[in-house]
Amino acid sequence: MGGHLPVLPIVLPLLAAPACVLLRRRPVVLTFGIGVAWATFALTVQLLLQVLATGEPVTYALGGWAAPYGIEYRIDVLSAFVALFVAGLGAVVLTYAPRSLAREVPADRQYLFVTAYLLCMTGLLGISVTGDLFNVFVFLEISALASYQLIAMGPSRRALTASFRYLVLGTIGATFILIGIGLLYEMTGTLNMVDVAHRIAEAKGTRTIRVASAFLAVGFGIKMALFPLHAWLPDAYAQAPSVVTAFLAATATKVSVYVMLRFVYTVLGPATSFQGSKLDWVLLPLALVAMFVASGVAIFQTNVRRMLAWSSLAQIGYMVLGISLANVTGVTAGIVHLFNHALTKGGLFLAMGCIAYRWGSVELRDLAGIGKRMPVTMFAWVIGGLGLIGVPATAGFVSKWYLVGAALERGMWPVAALILLSSLLAVVYVWRVVEVAYFQPAPEERGSVREAPLSLLVPTCILLGTTLFFGLNAVWSAGVAEKAARVLMGGVP
Repeated sequence: MGGHLPVLPIVLPLLAAPACVLLRRRPVVLTFGIGVAWATFALTVQLLLQVLATGEPVTYALGGWAAPYGIEYRIDVLSAFVALFVAGLGAVVLTYAPRSLAREVPADRQYLFVTAYLLCMTGLLGISVTGDLFNVFVFLEISALASYQLIAMGPSRRALTASFRYLVLGTIGATFILIGIGLLYEMTGTLNMVDVAHRIAEAKGTRTIRVASAFLAVGFGIKMALFPLHAWLPDAYAQAPSVVTAFLAATATKVSVYVMLRFVYTVLGPATSFQGSKLDWVLLPLALVAMFVASGVAIFQTNVRRMLAWSSLAQIGYMVLGISLANVTGVTAGIVHLFNHALTKGGLFLAMGCIAYRWGSVELRDLAGIGKRMPVTMFAWVIGGLGLIGVPATAGFVSKWYLVGAALERGMWPVAALILLSSLLAVVYVWRVVEVAYFQPAPEERGSVREAPLSLLVPTCILLGTTLFFGLNAVWSAGVAEKAARVLMGGVP
């Protein structure tokens, strides 16, 4: 089976998803789904170790048809790294799910939840490892269709509206992506990413390539919720079940950023992207605007889940900023922030799920005194909040350190100053929660509220504990990110 390792993380959840429909019974299907998720994670760990050991990409020809005529899975350091944290977060979040789902999703629909969840994982992992342009679109739609269903399972009727808005905008984004891929195919005659990268030099500077770049930028901008193409995200995160919000916030937008990285640096190449199509002239200003506007809006939110959703928009700005700086340090910053923010934001939304389970509300005004009633949950939340700010010893600090360094390398000291200034806005919205939770008395009717169950608390603390772990031990995460950045940049300093 070792020769089939590249395809197993896709095949396993893909085959397990319809099996959940046959199992149906709640305890059995949840246990089965959790087992599949952890087995998939183990496969991605083995895949990353293999890539790191050899230093060369691992390839797999589907059906034995050699590239560029057949579909090729091509796993390098970056794609293996992304697949690792997608599968790992998927496993941790699904382990958290059974108790949370009991409150938010009817028991007779939970087998459908696990089915859609595994399909969403399949799509996200497929995007990470495929080396075929059209396969990117196919897997993107698999994950998107599953996401629409997962969001619609939210406890409020407004979840349906949020899901429908995401469906409309997601379909528009997918259409733009498909048009962009079609234009690249027209100019190169191939869909294999490596083959396109070799042939695109002949078409560099043509109007068709510039138009294709624009379509792809808009399409992926919608998928990753880059400001101002973000309208679907706040409602989707606020109305979906707690488990769904944590999973999508930690993985879906990050995978879309990964695809943007892959297209900009592997398919189109830095010369075509930044010299021919001038994507940096678009991405850098939008990233800076996202960092400030989204953080500013987050400050005025009265629902903490919606506050965290707007915070995610700002953090996506940091990732895109790293991409647009077009040097190894900047790309490293973008990649390591993909990883760090996935862990931090996933943990923060799991903490809000713990609060919703015990406290019954995530409205800011209702959280008075919760720090004394649910001390472990709130302490974990504060650790995650410090990671969003970028306080030293947290993973968020590592990302922003690399970003500031990349801006200074490019001589863009005003951009470096703006990165530091935007972090102060995160201090404000994190402090609003801390102030209410710790410095306001809890109402008498909350006197019997106790800490969240261990089945919810342990996964939450694991994810938010990694915010400190990778803040104090960044050698592995930043080291892998730098290796991936050097591969993408082709050795350019």
